[in-house]
This record gives sequence, structure tokens and C-alpha cells, in this order.
Amino acid sequence: MNEQIRAREVRLVGPEGEQVGIVPLERALQLAADVDLDLVEVAPMARPPVCKLMDFGKFKYESALKAREARRNQQQTVIKEMKLRPKIDPHDYETKKGHVVRFLKAGDKVKVTIMFRGREQSRPELGYRLLRRLESEISELGYVEAAPKQDGRNMIMVLAPHRAVKASAVAATAARGGAPRDRDTEAAPAGTAQAAGDTGTVAENSGE
Repeated sequence: MNEQIRAREVRLVGPEGEQVGIVPLERALQLAADVDLDLVEVAPMARPPVCKLMDFGKFKYESALKAREARRNQQQTVIKEMKLRPKIDPHDYETKKGHVVRFLKAGDKVKVTIMFRGREQSRPELGYRLLRRLESEISELGYVEAAPKQDGRNMIMVLAPHRAVKASAVAATAARGGAPRDRDTEAAPAGTAQAAGDTGTVAENSGE
């Protein structure tokens, strides 16, 4: 910036983005002084380097404000976990589906785990059908990010909110003036969820 620039000539850009052209460094510095602005290298690797006339202090301040606003509006992705049994009671299923719907509406991803016990392990199609049923019933809110996959005694599927749903959740958070949720400290729903350490996953027990 300014006298720290070592090139003999620079491609100069005016304060409004207008192209001045290639000028000697001394000329560029004089033009900056004439309008009480800084000469800032914006593309130092170019030949010759590209410099712009700007108020560098104001530029840094505005950049910091934009970065702060972006952090305020950013919503970190949180992964919830919902655990089901392949022969889950219809009422329990509706309760669990309600939690999945709530998570998706909040902009969170959901890891759905089917837990097999004993002889149930020989009938993985039960879990597969249950996951596909859940997928179809929440299709307006989310989609399958990771298809059902057998993992030992469990079958796992990951759901993610549609872009519009997540955008609505981010907008709602911003409207409330709330800061982005921290994935390690988010409070679990009372009586139903248990925080799972540093992974940011909240596990919902099957209740069976």
C-alpha cells in the first residue's frame, strides 16, 4: 500500500472502478495524494500489478461489518439423530416423524437410525421400508442426502432440508436477532434428546 509498493509502474483503477491505465508509480502516488486516498494493490501478482485508489481505513471498516453480519446470519449445520425400531408402534412412529419434521423445519439435517435386535437382523427389508416411508412423508421438507445403508446392527439414512426450507430457518433466526447456534452447546429438547459430545449430534431415543 502507498510507499510500500515496489513496482515501477502500475495499472491504476480509480475510486469508482474506472480504468485509468498503466502509469508510473510516482504518478499513481501523486494522484492518490491529490484526492486524499490510499494507493492499494488489489492484484499484486499481475504484471504490472493492479492498484486502486481507495480510503483503506473505510474499506477495512466496511469489510469487518460485512463479515460480522455474515457470521450473525449464518446458521451452522446441526445433525440430529433419530433412532427407530423396525417394528415401531404406529403412535411412536408418528411422534418420531414429528421430531424429524421439526428438525428439518429448523434447518437441521437428520440421521435416521433403524436399530435391529436378534432375529430382526435377518430382515433388513423391514428397516428399508420404514425409511422409505419416512422419506416419502417428509418429501416436502427434505430429501435423502445419504441413502439407507446397513452398518452392523443398524441401518442409517441421512435427511437434509430443502434449500428453501433452510433459507426460511436462517431468515427466522435472523429476524429473532439470535446468534447462530453452536453445535456443541445447543440445548436438547427436554425429556427426549440427549447431547452427544463434540459431534454436534443430538440423539433421539426410540422410547421402546
